[in-house]
Amino acid sequence: MKKIIFIKPILNFFFIGLLITTISRLALFFVFKERVMQTPDYWMLFPIGLRMDVILLSYISFLPVLLLSVLPDNYLQKIKKFFSFYFLVFLFLLFFMELASYDFIKEYDTRPNKLFIDYLIYPKEVVGTLIKSYMTSMVLFFIAIGIALCFSIKKAPFWFYPKFVAYRTKLILFPLVAFLLFFGARSSLVSKRPINASNAIFSTDQLTNSLGLNSLYTVSFALYSLKNEGDAAKMYGKMDAQEAIKRVKKYMEVPEANFTDSELPLMHLQKTSNSLAKSYNVVVFLQESLGAEYVGSLCGLPLTPELDKLTKEGLLFTNMYCTGTRSVRGIEAVVTGFLPSPSESVVKLSNSQTGFYTLAENLREKGYQTSFIYGGMANFDNMAAFFNGNGFSKIIDEKDYDKSKAAFKGTWGYSDEDLAVKANSYFKSMGNKPFFSLMFSTSNHEPFEFPDGRIQLYDKKKNTVHNAMKYADFSIGKFFELAKKEAYFKNTIFLVIADHNTRTYGKNLVPINKFHIPALLIGPNVPKGEKYTKLCSQIDVAPTLLNFIGMDIMNPMPGRNLMQLSSNVPGRAIMQFHDNNAFRIENQVVVLQPNKEPLQFEMKNDTVLIPVKLNPEMAKDALAHITTASYLYKERKYRMKGQK
Repeated sequence: MKKIIFIKPILNFFFIGLLITTISRLALFFVFKERVMQTPDYWMLFPIGLRMDVILLSYISFLPVLLLSVLPDNYLQKIKKFFSFYFLVFLFLLFFMELASYDFIKEYDTRPNKLFIDYLIYPKEVVGTLIKSYMTSMVLFFIAIGIALCFSIKKAPFWFYPKFVAYRTKLILFPLVAFLLFFGARSSLVSKRPINASNAIFSTDQLTNSLGLNSLYTVSFALYSLKNEGDAAKMYGKMDAQEAIKRVKKYMEVPEANFTDSELPLMHLQKTSNSLAKSYNVVVFLQESLGAEYVGSLCGLPLTPELDKLTKEGLLFTNMYCTGTRSVRGIEAVVTGFLPSPSESVVKLSNSQTGFYTLAENLREKGYQTSFIYGGMANFDNMAAFFNGNGFSKIIDEKDYDKSKAAFKGTWGYSDEDLAVKANSYFKSMGNKPFFSLMFSTSNHEPFEFPDGRIQLYDKKKNTVHNAMKYADFSIGKFFELAKKEAYFKNTIFLVIADHNTRTYGKNLVPINKFHIPALLIGPNVPKGEKYTKLCSQIDVAPTLLNFIGMDIMNPMPGRNLMQLSSNVPGRAIMQFHDNNAFRIENQVVVLQPNKEPLQFEMKNDTVLIPVKLNPEMAKDALAHITTASYLYKERKYRMKGQK
């Protein structure tokens, strides 16, 4: 044993690291025990977790093992503080991420991932939310960090300073130590590829699978995976781009003769159902986190009396499913009609900051005034840059409001009723000019702040998701109350739609019930008091909206014009939950996971999915939609003709 004393710092690092991750995993298991124990063989998360922890700690240990093994003792003594610093930094990163895991899992139903990285870019909004919604957690967090820091600094020399061993002995033992570390990092000697996060998947419950990982690994893996963003082939399998496009076209239900440009494979002519001498205005009111489960007219909680009343004036889509779980995904689907891809939303990607198709760019070419109106800061999630480069002529955000006249300003900006007043005033100023506008609400977002005296509270405590839903609904009612008094109202097509639901969680690989959202069209020639009940996707909204504006229009959107869809065509929805992609045709769902074989399920309802034999053609169609999104983005083929 004395001969291997030179790796004592490594052994101590492994012991402390495994202690942190194991205690954390046990704690999370007991917190989510009721859910986890519904999973067959749930106990597997512990050996899998140990394996993933050893992989992470082995990778971190490569550098210090090399230094300890090859440097003479006199050099090691000169840099002994480096070892303390190195190991403490990584142990505190490990400890920090495990402490942060509980609240993140509660919100997103998985361990910290790329979302965790994304939110670090916006400290103002995120810190405000943490202070107002997670103050107790933050206090306990910093107390734990402080205690650990004081204790570890005192013990670091004992734990991590190198011990003297004969140089020859170290060189002799180095091959064995290096082999063990290599084996620990790869966790296999027979696999051609190192073990990765996909090897932790042993069930169809996303949460249970994620508990078999550790949070420093999941965030590090997300950072590492950025290099694969947009590369569907590496994540889900290869498919020829032309085959993929052909398969996507099959679902568009557009006559082949309407595809007009070989350079832009999805560009097609969409004919209106009612030609007009003067086209209608378009207003999209995008609702933050308004899931169907909170909408009374969709058999949800009685939180939306104003929206429910408005359904009598328009066309309600009762079986609409969003494409993702982030606002930028909702914007991507509603404003651009683009397919969800393995990459980040196109709102944030470099190749799409200019020359990317949007409804705004399309209609601006037709003479429309185009705008984005928001109560917060438009630079959040890169919205301002994307909109400015892709057809939005005017951006109105937090800086354009008069605080002295506003109803309320919270963490995420001005309230939804302030947004309603601002938008209505701007639309009035348009006079007879045709306009397209995207309004985006903020109030229904944690910490759920809104002004007093506007609604009868659903929950006794004010700042809850239910009360915020009611306030968001109140503001929808206020906007339409104001709009109906103005001349522009009778010449405008309005779309009220959610970007996504609130917390998206569930025991399935993709919790489909949490993707169900409301969508309501109101305006001239829109059927009044009717419901569209066929399964449909958020990407179908934009083509359907164009059906009513009164002119034929060229566009590359792969979604369907639901108003001209034959009744015998099966409904379809596409959903992305972290790295899992669901392709749903009626009650059949194919789920694609990174580096795994596709799985197919039959839906008994939104929450009960029964595994069935895979339909290879349906699996290819699912992959085709991901491949097409990657191809169109990379090759810049999702744009208007002549757009650069």
